[in-house]
Amino acid sequence: MIDGVLVLAAGKSTRIAGVARGLPKPLLPIQGTPILGRNLQWLAESGIRSVWINLHHEPELIREAVGDGSRWGLALRYSHEPTLLGTAGAWKWLEAHWTATSLVVYGDNLLRFDLERFLATHRSNGALATIAVFDPVRHANTGMAGGYVEMDERGRVMQFVEGSRPAGDAPMYVNAGAYLLEPELREGIGSGFQDFGKDVLPALAATGRLCGYLLEPDGYCLGVDTPESLRVAQALVDEARIVLT
Repeated sequence: MIDGVLVLAAGKSTRIAGVARGLPKPLLPIQGTPILGRNLQWLAESGIRSVWINLHHEPELIREAVGDGSRWGLALRYSHEPTLLGTAGAWKWLEAHWTATSLVVYGDNLLRFDLERFLATHRSNGALATIAVFDPVRHANTGMAGGYVEMDERGRVMQFVEGSRPAGDAPMYVNAGAYLLEPELREGIGSGFQDFGKDVLPALAATGRLCGYLLEPDGYCLGVDTPESLRVAQALVDEARIVLT
């Protein structure tokens, strides 16, 4: 069972500001519904009942858009960050609430995959953290890369590289921005601003305690961080290459 969930929604939306019209990235609409709302619906349908959302940029817009979560059958709580803490720093800030396996989801990625299978894979591998990944060749995506991942045949992450794809012929998957984390991980995260992709996951991969979960064939991660990625996401949906539910 997933003990708690953190949806990351604090980013400044700098790269997409030209088309966002003042909206934070998680509130950008896909077929009329904000990405954040679609992700909350997915979490609720997957059996989640309680969710934290971290806030910084335009926090009141996000509060107004999703409220207390009751429309999805969720209990929402907010963690306001006057100063940005980063993706890992936001999770660390709430460490008192993570008493068992927790889930972190990037709020500006439109996500759909099997959370039950994700958790089962995490449990079977005995990992400290498991990251959801997609195959940029087989899975529909917007071309956004939040970290390249090399895995062995058992699902152990051999290499996690933030930024450009590493040279070489080894198959590389892409970070989908969803993590299952054990409370023990908080001991390896420093105070202040900390980023999963830069500060935590590469080092964890080197210890052998980071695993990956490849999305099912019909799963998807549509990262929306630039005007171009938003256009691609909308096209994938309009062309029915991604079926929204």
